[in-house]
Amino acid sequence: MKKKTLNIVAIVFFIISGNSFSKIYGQHQAETYPKIKGYVGILHPLVTFNSEETTVNFKDYYIIGMPIGINIWKNKTIGFSFEIVPTIKSDKEISKVNNILIHPGILVRLKNEFTFAGRIAFETSGRYGFTPVLSKAIGIHKDYNYFIAVPVPIRFGNDKSASATIGLQFGIAF
Repeated sequence: MKKKTLNIVAIVFFIISGNSFSKIYGQHQAETYPKIKGYVGILHPLVTFNSEETTVNFKDYYIIGMPIGINIWKNKTIGFSFEIVPTIKSDKEISKVNNILIHPGILVRLKNEFTFAGRIAFETSGRYGFTPVLSKAIGIHKDYNYFIAVPVPIRFGNDKSASATIGLQFGIAF
């Protein structure tokens, strides 16, 4: 009887201590900030509006951008981003890099895996402006996330009328 009681006490002790050790060693490590993340993507401008005309990508030409960036998160909700976007334009006669966009901005993490980026824009084509971007993480993994984004570039300068474009971007952040 004493041996049986001793065995039960030992089992209870191991269960309790095992549960305590799992709490000590099994906790998730707290996130530390600042946190640096990189990303790459593919950007498709869909339609551009200005006072003179509305132009659609894929009709007379095709433009694709390849955003490459670094995000530095100050805390869980606010960060800084620096992005460079080379764009390639292809039409019936030629394909070439036709612009490089320098695109720094502020990041604000929203609910439900959404992030807002407010970016300023400096293009090698001579245009400048700003770009609000709304993105959503769609595939969340431990070391990387897939995302989809809708940028709306607003541009001025270089002797052209102001324009607004709606685009669609897909990417991976790591």
